[in-house]
Amino acid sequence: TRLTRLIDDILLLSTIENKTKKKVEKVDLFEVFEEVHEVINYIAKKKNIKVKYNFENKDIDLWEYSGYIRQILLNIISNAIKYTGENGKVSIKQYIKSEKVFIEVKDNGIGIPKNDIPRIFERFYRVDKSRSRKQGGAGLGLALCAKIVEVHNGDIKFESKENEGTTVTVELKGGRA
Repeated sequence: TRLTRLIDDILLLSTIENKTKKKVEKVDLFEVFEEVHEVINYIAKKKNIKVKYNFENKDIDLWEYSGYIRQILLNIISNAIKYTGENGKVSIKQYIKSEKVFIEVKDNGIGIPKNDIPRIFERFYRVDKSRSRKQGGAGLGLALCAKIVEVHNGDIKFESKENEGTTVTVELKGGRA
């Protein structure tokens, strides 16, 4: 249910903030992406959205707190699909620059008004309340992503143009397999 998801997200946010989950493990980024892709592709197909991906290097390992990278990918890619109309496009690109790993998720969806962009990482912030009811969610997804990226000493950037689409770029420290 929606309430259960909300409670889970709040608990996860609290866990991240309190750094109570100290277990760090090495994960294969492409392997985690493939699991997420399997889930989101099912949703994309229902809307006839083409999801393309290009990984510059499929042999990248990342050190992460248990399951957090999966959470980032799931949130950002599912948002791209959620806010892209029928027959739209979502592209995922992974590349390396200056010893850092970048994951870029780009869509040609509804985009976000310029005035709302500075607030999108705030908890419970919704761009359009009526749109939110239809799409579901509580406005915690991007707040979670921002906090997870921060805990991993990374960065998250967000560019969007209304009625043109959105690009989210996550920057993380990585290592080769």
